[in-house]
Amino acid sequence: MYPESAELETRTERLADLLMVSHEPMFAWKLRGAIQSWNAGAERLYGFSSDEAVGHSSHSLLQTKHPIELAELQSQLLKDRYWAGELRHFCKDGRELIVDSRMQLLGVDTVLEVNRDVTEVRTLLAALQEREQRLRSLAGIVESSDDAIVSKNLDGVIATWNSGAERMFGYSAGEAIGHPITIVIPKDRLHEEHEILTRVRRGERVDHFETVRQRKDGSLVNISLSVSPVRDDKGQIVGASKIARDITEQKRVQDQIANLARETEHRSKNVLANVQAIVAVSQADTVDGLKWAIEGRIRALANVHSLFVETQWRGANLQTIAKNELAPYSEANERRVRIYGPPLLLAPDIAQAIAMTLHELATNAAKYGALSAPDGQIDLKWSRQGAGRLTLQWTEIGGPAVHKPRRRGFGSRIIEQMIAQLNGALGFDWRADGLVCQIEFDLPS
Repeated sequence: MYPESAELETRTERLADLLMVSHEPMFAWKLRGAIQSWNAGAERLYGFSSDEAVGHSSHSLLQTKHPIELAELQSQLLKDRYWAGELRHFCKDGRELIVDSRMQLLGVDTVLEVNRDVTEVRTLLAALQEREQRLRSLAGIVESSDDAIVSKNLDGVIATWNSGAERMFGYSAGEAIGHPITIVIPKDRLHEEHEILTRVRRGERVDHFETVRQRKDGSLVNISLSVSPVRDDKGQIVGASKIARDITEQKRVQDQIANLARETEHRSKNVLANVQAIVAVSQADTVDGLKWAIEGRIRALANVHSLFVETQWRGANLQTIAKNELAPYSEANERRVRIYGPPLLLAPDIAQAIAMTLHELATNAAKYGALSAPDGQIDLKWSRQGAGRLTLQWTEIGGPAVHKPRRRGFGSRIIEQMIAQLNGALGFDWRADGLVCQIEFDLPS
């Protein structure tokens, strides 16, 4: 093995160990080997301690059921360095779990696997589907229904028409009975009636056929249609009963659920991408120092995500972000940190970038700047100018003498990366009495 490869592999293993601080179930394993690290989240989810897991194949330990062959999954990891999908795992106590899994290939052959338990969600969805099916079946025997319940003969002439049909289609019973059912069928769907009657004559049921029908005023309505053969005393098929349910709201909810699912997937990928970026850029002279740096950055990311929950993911207030990041340095003396600026709700992407930037500035000030001196102070202020232009200024006062560094530190690189994401401008002024950092970027309208 080349020295470069050995160094990369060692660094990858150390980074995997550092993810032990996460509450999410995470573990690292060799692509064709055993588990290398197993965090507390994995212990809580699966019941296996780290000692019981490390050194064993994750696929054997958890009796993994993959949606594709394991060899194919490994090939995809080697090709794309990433894989996502649902897996089935067995816990130590024998319970089977369904997990939403994300795998990232680190280095040459180390896989970081992050899992989220979705068993309860999948069970709930299955139960809801079963309940909906049962309710639909019961609707066929309920006479006093809000659904449109209609009967017709084998020529398609309406024989009965309930109040639900009157409300749904706008025709009274007197206007509908004796007329063909085609009065509520759009011209481009007339073929459906012929197909339905053909199936009814064969004694078949038509269950939950989603289609479109036309009201008396010409407007269209989405319906779920169920049709059953009607038999006489001799068992001969003499007509059909139809139950039509307005599913306009259901369609709207389905679209909303699909949008929420896409949004949730985007957020999950965004969080994982941010964590991976944090791990990738973080360095330190010691393992403990690296662990401390990564833990602090992940905590800053977690804090701002907690603020998103309070606003239903509309964003986070800039003043709250600033107070959260600087609170540890002002507990003993509130005058050490002064924050000025109008209330401003930042969109999630912008809020994350600003939270990470303030974290790096505060960490640097605590090590080398104003917050490392007993009487040092931080002034943080922002203002909104023109058409949504935001200017944020960080000023350090009363710290040790400041000199412009000869090379950029990793904190500076992270700040530059965060502000670059906002297409903003960043300036560092290394004044003798303290650092001044000014950031400008445009807020979305």
